[in-house]
Amino acid sequence: MTATPSALSDGQISAALASAEPGSFWLQDPSRPAPEPGLGASLGCDLAVVGGGYSGLWTALRAKERDAAARVVLLEARRVGWAASGRNGGFCAASLTHGYSNGLARFPDELAQLQRLGRENLDGIAATLARHGLNAEFERSGELMVAVQPWQVDALREEVALRPAEDAVRFLDEAAVRAEVHSPTYLAAAHDPAGSALVHPAKLAWELKRACLSSGVEIFEHTPVIGLGRDSAGVVLRTDHGRVSAAKAALATNVFPSLLRRVRPFIVPVYDYALVTEPLSPDQLAGIGWRSRQGIGDAANQFHYYRLTPDNRILWGGYDAVYYFGKRVRDEYDHRVSTYRRLARHFFTTFPQLEGLRFTHRWGGAIDASTRFCAFFGTAMGNRVAYATGYTGLGVGASRFGADVMLDLLAGRPTERTELQMVRSRPKPFPPEPVSYLGIQATRWSLDQADRHQGRRNAWLRTLDRLGVGFDS
Repeated sequence: MTATPSALSDGQISAALASAEPGSFWLQDPSRPAPEPGLGASLGCDLAVVGGGYSGLWTALRAKERDAAARVVLLEARRVGWAASGRNGGFCAASLTHGYSNGLARFPDELAQLQRLGRENLDGIAATLARHGLNAEFERSGELMVAVQPWQVDALREEVALRPAEDAVRFLDEAAVRAEVHSPTYLAAAHDPAGSALVHPAKLAWELKRACLSSGVEIFEHTPVIGLGRDSAGVVLRTDHGRVSAAKAALATNVFPSLLRRVRPFIVPVYDYALVTEPLSPDQLAGIGWRSRQGIGDAANQFHYYRLTPDNRILWGGYDAVYYFGKRVRDEYDHRVSTYRRLARHFFTTFPQLEGLRFTHRWGGAIDASTRFCAFFGTAMGNRVAYATGYTGLGVGASRFGADVMLDLLAGRPTERTELQMVRSRPKPFPPEPVSYLGIQATRWSLDQADRHQGRRNAWLRTLDRLGVGFDS
């Protein structure tokens, strides 16, 4: 954000953050279910799913919807939904390509098809929640992409002009967007009324777990998988408490090191951070408008995302995308004081009328980033193992699509999904260290400079554009 920064003093920022608890607001919900027992003995199954986030849960549930008689086992190292699925902002987008512009740049010949499949996927999520009676606090509220710098206005106008009529995306000028949400930083917006929903992210995971159990999926929590190999049944997954022999396996570990070493160079863990405020009073809520409760993101390279919770708190995240040397995922990276302070200052820049509001929660977590900003897919071990990973922050909705892709690939039958160039191609890998670290830091600096200089991309960013790679905030 390069608008005039909030005039709040360092002491006022400290006061706003003083009572913020470390940990995901979502995961502290009292409706969190009790854990399932760990694996106690070796067993055999038709499909083993590794990972208890959205990707694994959707894969297990969709597998049972395809074949109710199949024995499906899900193995989770800790608890269902504890990682990215319980820490994200709850933006459930129709986009499978991390936005229209990214899809246009990478898959221009099939973008219309991908857009349609994305809308069908979002409709399928809504239908599944309704069919199983799942309460994930799903709101089909749409999204605003706001311009906070003059150069972003034309960029949004041009993107809206490219969007097909069926997307129903419209351009809002300064007066129109400020009538929707009252911020002095807003200069324009693209309004997508149907392409995004909001969810309680942890409840979505917990409710999918409930649907899986009701459908006959066997879930074992606190059961890390420490090895993958072949056996007479197909594949074998090794744990400290037994072996699972499966005809097929789906790997849904996302940001965590893949059991397939060949996949690891294509992913880096990028840390994202968020704050949640105390509930707004009726007067505070009236002061910012936001009657339609859209999710909001800004159009900068280093962008913020924010939304209202059902009890009228504001979740505020993004901007910093932090990569730590060595591609490591560590619990100690989940908190970053300098980022919390930056986020708080940016919050009050956007909503100066909320001065005095306190934050109640602060946290961070790792995102599985790929160089093309969206998921990629593949198989191994003679088509007995499938994987989907690299969602780069947009996995809340797209993970259901990825689950279907994995199941299609394991079935070995061509489908509309498996014929997509998006599915058949891979992103470029990240280089080994220290080149990855140096390149990512150079990219972060360059993106910040672009935001500060009318969006102009320097030679480094232009080179990455030509190579079809990048690093997203």
